[in-house]
Amino acid sequence: MSRSLTLQVGGFVPFTTVDYPGKLSAVVFCQGCPWRCGYCHNPHLQCFQRGQIAWCEILARLEKRIGFLDAVVFSGGEPTAQASLADAIREIKDLGFLIGLHTAGIYPARLAKILPHLDWVGFDFKAPLDARYDQLTGARRSADAVAESLALLLEAKVPHQIRTTLDPARLDELARSDLARHLRQSGAGPTHWQTCRKAAEEPAL
Repeated sequence: MSRSLTLQVGGFVPFTTVDYPGKLSAVVFCQGCPWRCGYCHNPHLQCFQRGQIAWCEILARLEKRIGFLDAVVFSGGEPTAQASLADAIREIKDLGFLIGLHTAGIYPARLAKILPHLDWVGFDFKAPLDARYDQLTGARRSADAVAESLALLLEAKVPHQIRTTLDPARLDELARSDLARHLRQSGAGPTHWQTCRKAAEEPAL
């Protein structure tokens, strides 16, 4: 029995056209995130608790979609918060799907291990790489982790999109300018600004 069977899944969307650009995808929402961003789109996935759907059920549902879907995206929460993510990715890869990941870059070491198995990454870049990152996430040294993860992503040359949630209450004009500068200095392209949407409905099971 593989360790991926312990993956805590908080929700599952069987079909989407927006979570992996240009691909028909399913989304696995992983339970748990150590950060507490005030505008979090999925606050019900923050707590590290038992998932809503067994991993074996997710596999069974995806097996029925072979030939109909292009990709499976792991989102959250923060998918890399779970050590069993790597095994889950390998199992989905074995089914023939492309693998997408939505991450905030919280765990650089875990991201480094799975980057060779990823086909696309949506990277959540939240704030300028200074004390303002910690203020937004509620976590110490969060900017350091993000900077390291971004460097790993760029070095791996995995196709990706950098995204930033635009919450005017947290990112004023100066912060947005500093954020863009930090991205340029890191060698990354410009970010894709997302509209701030709070208190999302729970993903379909």
